[in-house]
Amino acid sequence: MEKWLNTLDLQSAEPLGRAKHERLKDHLINEMRAGGLMPGQLLPSERQMVEALGVAHMTIRQAMACLEREGLIRRVQGKGTFVDSDVRRKLLRGQDIFALISPEMRTGFYPSLIQGFESAASDVRHQTMICITGDDVTRQSDIVLQLLDKEVGGVAIVPTVGQPTPAYQIRQLQSRGIPVVFCHRRAEGVPGPLVSLSIPDIGRMGGQALVEHGHRRVAFVCTSSAGTTGQKFKNGLCEALAAVGSGIPDELICEPPQLAVQEGIQGTWLQRREQDVWPSLQRWFSRPNPPTAIFASFDPWAEMLYMLLPRLGLRVPEDVSIIGFGGALREGALTQRITSVVVDEVETGRQAVAFLNEMRRGDRAIDDNTERVMELSLSNGETLGPAKGTSGIRNGNH
Repeated sequence: MEKWLNTLDLQSAEPLGRAKHERLKDHLINEMRAGGLMPGQLLPSERQMVEALGVAHMTIRQAMACLEREGLIRRVQGKGTFVDSDVRRKLLRGQDIFALISPEMRTGFYPSLIQGFESAASDVRHQTMICITGDDVTRQSDIVLQLLDKEVGGVAIVPTVGQPTPAYQIRQLQSRGIPVVFCHRRAEGVPGPLVSLSIPDIGRMGGQALVEHGHRRVAFVCTSSAGTTGQKFKNGLCEALAAVGSGIPDELICEPPQLAVQEGIQGTWLQRREQDVWPSLQRWFSRPNPPTAIFASFDPWAEMLYMLLPRLGLRVPEDVSIIGFGGALREGALTQRITSVVVDEVETGRQAVAFLNEMRRGDRAIDDNTERVMELSLSNGETLGPAKGTSGIRNGNH
């Protein structure tokens, strides 16, 4: 009996709840794609497959009927069932599409990520689909099902932050032979290449820049939904401040809640966020010993702070400095003004496509765990200056 058939176990528990005939069909399609089943090859008889797999005749018949409807096999009376001679071309239908699943596409570094992904996909003659989750794990699940139906050639995903991405969402893709690349972070417990960010290093680099400018009392703004990611930002920032005997007191931390998808539809992002952050700003700067700087975990937060602080009669950076985090491509007029720790998200998108293409060609395993950590740098905008009342001595000489 063929080796590819002996490796299939339809009796084991299936976490995705898929029927046995669907799993057999998927296995046969994966073998056709990988070259285990060649065009024109004769398949084992129904009886042989029943004996080898220990399943009912109906399971085999249902799987074969599905494959025949899709034109991947052909039955010849008196001779048997054969892999279609044109199976490779037929399997490529939909396979020239790479999809990117992203929380959003308009703010921060996401436009650069999308630009890099689309550019690199075009270079290898693939179409692209950009799918936006709104950082909603249920919407993300719906998107995965749609991509399964379209049988795309590969998926790059920035997993949701507000709620952890369930492993089964990604495994549904991988079980169908669709390669998945993670961007920024993994879905817990799922293998696959990762193009990552060192979140603690982002906080550390921003903190070091603030320390070099004499800042000791620093506030921190990050959405509460960022969870462990937000804590990693904070840890890196606190490490830099600890080097000069400082830290971030609880009263200088602002953690606005994540906007629900339906809330984002009601009014602009800025209007909603002003309501969340404004009370903290009023409290911080109405008391003795206010912060001299604010670190924001995402450029849109930093841009909003830049616009809100003058309402309190504060100048940026003369009275308060701001450091954000975003993409190296600084095209917006306001974005250019913000001093930020930056990552080349265009290259992140391009690297994701490179991984997908390698897996698609069979040069990299679908469960490969290679990680590429993207380099960080500091973009010198106009929002970082010496702490008020100091000379802003640099390089730790205080």
